[in-house]
Amino acid sequence: MEALLSLAFDNLSSYDGLKIRKGLRQVEGLLAQICLSTPSRSRSSSSPTKPNGHKRSDSKLSPDPSDAPTDEHDGPDRKSLSDLGDDPAFREFFKLQEGFEWNVALRLINTLDRLMAKSSDGQNDLLILSALDAIQGVLLLHPPSKSLFSREQYMNLLLDLLEPVNCPAIQSATLLTVVVALIDTPTNTRTFEALDGLLTVTSLFKSRSTSREVKLKLVEFLYFYLMPEVPSIPWADARDSVPAMLQRSPSKLASAFGHKRGHSRADSSVSASARSRAGSESEGTLSTDEKQALLGRHLSSVEDLVKDLRTSTPFGGVL
Repeated sequence: MEALLSLAFDNLSSYDGLKIRKGLRQVEGLLAQICLSTPSRSRSSSSPTKPNGHKRSDSKLSPDPSDAPTDEHDGPDRKSLSDLGDDPAFREFFKLQEGFEWNVALRLINTLDRLMAKSSDGQNDLLILSALDAIQGVLLLHPPSKSLFSREQYMNLLLDLLEPVNCPAIQSATLLTVVVALIDTPTNTRTFEALDGLLTVTSLFKSRSTSREVKLKLVEFLYFYLMPEVPSIPWADARDSVPAMLQRSPSKLASAFGHKRGHSRADSSVSASARSRAGSESEGTLSTDEKQALLGRHLSSVEDLVKDLRTSTPFGGVL
């Protein structure tokens, strides 16, 4: 996997658009292999063999164009979170992300920074969209990488992409990336607020030049922002079999590594320590009422949004 990442990083660090596109596709291909399961044995056993005696499904990294599925049921299935804990590829990927050298999110953010410095054109916009999509995927697979956006310089990149000079597609994709970066990460939300992110979002919402599609995304973002927060570091068992950064992850991925609620007395001191850390983290969280007050400085109809949020319960009725 290091060889695949090294090749992708070399392309991502280039200033040539074609190489950057190739690097983004290599990252997407790697993430796809982790997220998608291989075809069933019965399907692969019935696949025709090639002249050299190998079955068509044998080649995963260099697929033959003739191997394309003939119908929608022939393609690989999506893996559930419970399957990831038993996936060696995912475990290796997750462990590699803990270090600076192989962290994909950091490389993608640096690539995004270089793309934003280039002149705006259709091809460059497509590369920015691909980079944003890849960042979303990496942050979902490796939640600890979200901590990168607690740094002002990286959060500012996303806020710059929300400026009116950018096309609606980039603005919409950026809003989704911001949501992924803020989920279960109050520290990032505080950075977003400190950089006048609320002013940026509400100004874009009020602007007559903002497209209807983007305004709908902005309303969804405001609903999300007003949700009550949870600590960045929830309770988790410290176990040798679980990667260190995963123990600090608020994601459901922790359960994919066999995290269980029940534990022995021998683990009680570790669990108590973890809960203590979670309690200290909760000091940096804000309630819906507190965030309503912050948002109310820039938008007059926040009270109606909160009422609608509590009445319609669009996020599963957690309020």
